[in-house]
Amino acid sequence: MRYLLLFLLLAAVSTASAETRILTLDQAIAIALEKNRDIAKAGEYAKYVQGKYVEERSAALPQLGLNGSYMALRDNGLSPAQGGDATQYDSAIGLALTQPLYTWGKIGAAIRAAEIGMKTSTEQLRMARQAAIRDVTATFYNVLLAKELLRVAAEDLKQKQRHLEESKKRFAAGVATDYDILAAEVAAENAAPAVIRGENLLKLTRERLRFHLAIEDGEVAAVGSLDPALSPVANFEDALKIALSRRPELLDSGYQIGIYSELVNIAAADNKPRLDLKGRAGWHQLELGNFRSEGAAWDIGIHLSFPFFDGLKTAGKVAQARSELATKEIDQKQLLDSIRLEVRTALNDVKEAAEILTALSGTVRQADKLLQMAEKGYEYGVKIRLEVDDAQTNLLKAEINRAKAATDYLVARANLDWTMGRLGE
Repeated sequence: MRYLLLFLLLAAVSTASAETRILTLDQAIAIALEKNRDIAKAGEYAKYVQGKYVEERSAALPQLGLNGSYMALRDNGLSPAQGGDATQYDSAIGLALTQPLYTWGKIGAAIRAAEIGMKTSTEQLRMARQAAIRDVTATFYNVLLAKELLRVAAEDLKQKQRHLEESKKRFAAGVATDYDILAAEVAAENAAPAVIRGENLLKLTRERLRFHLAIEDGEVAAVGSLDPALSPVANFEDALKIALSRRPELLDSGYQIGIYSELVNIAAADNKPRLDLKGRAGWHQLELGNFRSEGAAWDIGIHLSFPFFDGLKTAGKVAQARSELATKEIDQKQLLDSIRLEVRTALNDVKEAAEILTALSGTVRQADKLLQMAEKGYEYGVKIRLEVDDAQTNLLKAEINRAKAATDYLVARANLDWTMGRLGE
């Protein structure tokens, strides 16, 4: 009894762990926005740039530190004057202050670069969110397509099996030949691989959806419809205008150029004069032979540093910074060209998918009606087997083409919204 209970418990746990989550598109997107790995990475990048801003801003603030020392020094040249004891003991403790006063704009440029970096984190997060929604949407509709293809393949197999049974009945009645039975058997066997491929395709697409949702345990399934409502799209000029104003990649590129512009200023300030306020306050004690002195001690002053020649190190850093800035500007121009091409391609994909879907709108209904007529005609002996096979093939193609066209249209619309930088917003 104990082992039976253990077995039932393990079976229950296994069943629970293998439970399939059935999701709508909105539910899948909500899970992706919460758990997607790329979005999580973008969130961590936002924390990183926040820390970077705090780090750079600290350079403009006073730096305080507690310093202490205890030293023993022996100098035999001092022994005649100190009663023969040449050991010196020096101890001190106190606070040290450093405050930059003028750095030739280096600190200000670093703070501005860090502030721009915080803006880039916002666009990085938008990029990750939009990409996740695009990928989840496309994969979700591909799951629905795989389900539809499997359904069509399974119905085709069942239909061919029914035809096989009908051929056997007709043969028994003396109105069919061995050829009719053999043809029906071959047709039924040829329909089986499509079902197997459909099952594997459905498993693969569901696994891809689970990957995009970052769900570690259990299975996922999609529920929805491949029956889109066609809607007009913007023209190329309007779509491009929206994309240029909203694409997070382009906004991020502009911020990157701003950062690298400030890095040029930072590099150029390395061999320029700077002023710092430095001071100390504390307690100092000195012992030398019979002499002992102790008390409060402090000092404060303005310090100038001017590394006017550093072996051309600064010149090299400036050249590197300017080259990186020029590279970012080239990348931005290349990104603009890429966005123009993406917008035009996305618009063409939507229009093409819409036209195909419109053209196929009545094909499935017509093909189904033709198959029914062919089957009835074959049953009454006025149609031949070839006509029924042709009707079946036409219906199968029509259903597959309609499902693919609907999927292409839905994915193309999502891709167009992503191309225009407004997906999920």
